Amino acid sequence: MTPLVRSVRSADTLTRDALAVLQPGFTGTTAPDWLLRRLGEGLVSVGLFGRNVADPAQLAALTGRLRAEREELIVAIDEEGGDVTRLEVRGGSSFPGNHALGAVDDTELTRAVARELGRRLADCGINLNWAPSADVNSNPANPVIGVRSFGADPQLVARHTAAYVEGLQSAGVAACTKHFPGHGDTAVDSHHDLPRIAAGLPTLQERELVPFRAAVAAGTRAVMSAHILLPALDAEHPATLSPAALHGLLRAPEAEGGLGFDGLIVTDGMEMQAISATYGIERGSVLALAAGADAICVGGGLADEGIVLRLRDALVRAVREGELPEQRLAEAAARVRALAGRARRTGTGEGAAPAPGIGLTAARRALRVTATGPYRPLAEPVHVAAFTPLANIAVGDETPWGVAVELASLLPGTQTATCTAEAAAAAGTAALVDGLLTAAAGRRLVAVVRDVHRHPWMADALDALLAARPDTAVVEMGVPQAPPQGALHLATHGAARVCAQAAAEALTGRRPSPDD
Repeated sequence: MTPLVRSVRSADTLTRDALAVLQPGFTGTTAPDWLLRRLGEGLVSVGLFGRNVADPAQLAALTGRLRAEREELIVAIDEEGGDVTRLEVRGGSSFPGNHALGAVDDTELTRAVARELGRRLADCGINLNWAPSADVNSNPANPVIGVRSFGADPQLVARHTAAYVEGLQSAGVAACTKHFPGHGDTAVDSHHDLPRIAAGLPTLQERELVPFRAAVAAGTRAVMSAHILLPALDAEHPATLSPAALHGLLRAPEAEGGLGFDGLIVTDGMEMQAISATYGIERGSVLALAAGADAICVGGGLADEGIVLRLRDALVRAVREGELPEQRLAEAAARVRALAGRARRTGTGEGAAPAPGIGLTAARRALRVTATGPYRPLAEPVHVAAFTPLANIAVGDETPWGVAVELASLLPGTQTATCTAEAAAAAGTAALVDGLLTAAAGRRLVAVVRDVHRHPWMADALDALLAARPDTAVVEMGVPQAPPQGALHLATHGAARVCAQAAAEALTGRRPSPDD
């Protein structure tokens, strides 16, 4: 009978370890019964997204219910601030993103912003943030990083990454620095396809890895891998599935050219096309664990009990068939549980003094205003032309952006028109601009763009609009790569709500009163 008992115990341990390494999402603003059951069976982590958040009180109640089932629990969220927000997904973030903080280049400010963000997360019961992005924005055509990066200078990105990690973790929330080994030099979004980076290892060491070394030195609790292919490192596997990237580079001692990281390695979402379209999520998850990952993030687009059970069973089967060493799975599960235990002991953000206005302060400091002609502050209702590109998946299309709402609060009666690539293609640039001029009916115009340098249709329409109305003010809410245009050009370095507020203040020369 003894061998049978040992076998049953081994199977139970294996199943619990397989559940422990998963970081799944779910739908709804309350915890589903299946999730509570799986927490009792060994699940240690839960990932939250915008669909799970209504308000801070609801979020705190949700995390409290989860912890009532399992006290030592990792509750993770993708809250970068700026364009990528889950806490304020329907209204826009109270914090500027990385690019704005990099533009200010005050590490104390970055640390303070991250501390306040961490305090708010901790108050809602969240103890792991899939942030900051440590990517060096070396490719201006990058469609997925952009304003999520502190900038294009590796040293600047490094010092702000470290400050962000320190600020966030001082509030009791573990940082998960991403997207290792660097997603900045890509022209492809890994949500849609597998990016390929041609840079050699010397470039990688001198550019992409500099911020990650700073994050490790600052004590980041976790690092998230990227679904990118670097042939100089591994010609066959993307970094998430590459032993050379995870074990040989991220884990390797510094003396051997590695980063010497001994914390939790988390994958980017396994449902992203860069992995799922080639390997499938089950096969991809097995390969990621075998390569050195500890936690499998899944649930951005796949969020039900079925996916959890499929991945659990795939990992168990891989161990039994000898494809995934049992010790590797046990090691990964132990790291997850260790972080869960540490997070519980760290507590909430009670040690971080509230700084409710720090986000707007940072947004105001990040604003860059260039006068290219005579300009009078706006004093009457205006017409806003919002040139709107397709939202990338990381940002999502739920979060509003632009300056129309903020201008309308200062100049009641302000109107807005949305212009898209589809509309420009259907009507033609000239007709699109004529329509804007007609709708403006003589009002002053404010053109709002986002990464105009990446969108030829947007650049053409803006040029035509400025030719017809040189007094137009231009607000760039993406990466300000193109030369300033318009009678007044404002670069906000991001599309967060506070960035829009800072721009509206500059356009009108006034700030709302505290009672507004």
